[in-house]
Amino acid sequence: MHTYSDVNLHIDGEWRSARAGETLDIIDPATEEVIGKLAHARKADLDEALASTEKGFRIWCNTSPLERSKLMRKAADLLRERVEKIAFLMTREQGKPLAQSKAEILGAADTIDWFAEEGRRTYGQIIPARSADVAQMAIKVPVGPVAAFTPWNFPINQVVRKLSAALATGCSIIVKAPEETPASPAELIRAFVDAGVPTGVINLVYGTPSEISEYLIAHPVIRKISFTGSTPVGKQLASLAGKHMKRATMELGGHAPVIVTNDADLEKAISVSAMAKFRNAGQICVAPTRYLIQDGVADEFIDGIVKAAEAIKVGNGLEDDVTMGPLANERRIPALEELLQDALSHGATLRTGGKRIGNKGYFFEPTVVTDVPTAARMMNEEPFGPLAIVNRFSDIDEAIAEANRLPFGLASYAFTGSLKTAQTLSSTIEAGMLTINHNGLALPEVPFGGVKDSGYGTEGGSEAVQSYLDTRFVSQMR
Repeated sequence: MHTYSDVNLHIDGEWRSARAGETLDIIDPATEEVIGKLAHARKADLDEALASTEKGFRIWCNTSPLERSKLMRKAADLLRERVEKIAFLMTREQGKPLAQSKAEILGAADTIDWFAEEGRRTYGQIIPARSADVAQMAIKVPVGPVAAFTPWNFPINQVVRKLSAALATGCSIIVKAPEETPASPAELIRAFVDAGVPTGVINLVYGTPSEISEYLIAHPVIRKISFTGSTPVGKQLASLAGKHMKRATMELGGHAPVIVTNDADLEKAISVSAMAKFRNAGQICVAPTRYLIQDGVADEFIDGIVKAAEAIKVGNGLEDDVTMGPLANERRIPALEELLQDALSHGATLRTGGKRIGNKGYFFEPTVVTDVPTAARMMNEEPFGPLAIVNRFSDIDEAIAEANRLPFGLASYAFTGSLKTAQTLSSTIEAGMLTINHNGLALPEVPFGGVKDSGYGTEGGSEAVQSYLDTRFVSQMR
């Protein structure tokens, strides 16, 4: 049996409480019980973390890529060995079913392995010179200490991309992990510490998000930030980073369209997109949201996704056979209820779900709404919950126009039997990611990021390491 205990900061190689002794309650979203206390960092703690990460950077940037890779791969192996315990912690604090927690942790280990090897391939260039006695080189060097800010929906997955890219390139890092789900990211950090990553290379803090971000981003020690979260907050942090000339990667909100044409494999479209929609109770930035279904298959698709939603077993993620847990916090329930009432007042039709389940825990029914006008809030605001919006279209240009209507451009989905349509969508959908006829997003080796108001930069694929590196030019005469 595993137990959930209090969660501390990790600063300068020490797991400790906050200097002022402040704590926050950690709530189990399935039971609403307080399951632990979380150390709450203030300025004194942040100053120690900054001093530590500055020292850690000097050590780590002079550690060879091979040695960094070995330590990272050891951390990945420790994560795999500890998957059962960490999955229990994640499910208790975040609510997702135990199987999904295990998959997230094992996926994180794969991400560490991938970045560990990619860090050994940060190649520079030899540039042909105009003179025979001149050598010209472009070399890659780590940008410096990083500040990373991560959300609660994927407590380990959202940290591991930033952490792995930073460590692979020789950067030290301060992680501001989510206060709602602190124990599982702490265990991720513990795996790296136990693997032998030097003191100061990784520091972990929790506290008031705005206080921590404003202090760290402006501080001269920090040279890069990486943020995953909402678009409004991301814009504020990007503005602050720009003011201080800090490099930034922003992975922000989305409102993913799903285009299904008459010639699509409808069974696959329903099963794949329903799984992607209701996984993690829909609390996923890349979750399908606006389903745009061509007239000829719309009725059959609606029947299919309603059946899929009604077949989901909602409950405590620690229980057997549960496929959807609670929402992560109590404020999500009234937020979804308000979106639904607004849509219904605009003439939308509720096909299934739409209500809170029980009076204990933050459970909400998997919900399908159809015929939703664009004036409704849910067509313009990210629902971030188990809510599928299904509308019809006649012509593919109509669907593309709707897919591109919003300022968001993170993920998008399409199901079609036409190669021509697939090629058209590939060149016209304004999103950082498009997956056609399957769900192919978020693998370590592929790009992960958005365009427009969904951010900039990528946290996957070979490009992900580049934002953690400076290019320096060296010209030398023999």
